[in-house]
Amino acid sequence: MVQHPSPALDLSFAALSDATRRGIIDQLGRGDASITVLADRFQMTLTGMKKHVQVLERAGLVVTQKVGRVRTCTLGTRGLAAEAAWIEAHRRLFEDRFSALDEILDELKQEEQDDSAR
Repeated sequence: MVQHPSPALDLSFAALSDATRRGIIDQLGRGDASITVLADRFQMTLTGMKKHVQVLERAGLVVTQKVGRVRTCTLGTRGLAAEAAWIEAHRRLFEDRFSALDEILDELKQEEQDDSAR
């Protein structure tokens, strides 16, 4: 199988593969939050939350800024256009394959009905 390297997609999909990180993205979509607030909301340690935020930062999905002792998280500006395009292309591929399978199944059902009628 041919591999098409795409480090940005790899980082994004890896970051989004975790339910907690998807929840962080949802939360930050409603407004900026400190790591402490996020840790409280997700009932985890500060260290655990920092690790999740670092994964999201490496993927460009979250940006942090430290002011004094508070590190505030915001959504990154990169967006998910490339990821959405990849998903859409593969969604169409699957739909085309399932449509072709549906046609084959319909033909087999019709042949079976024709055989039963004889």
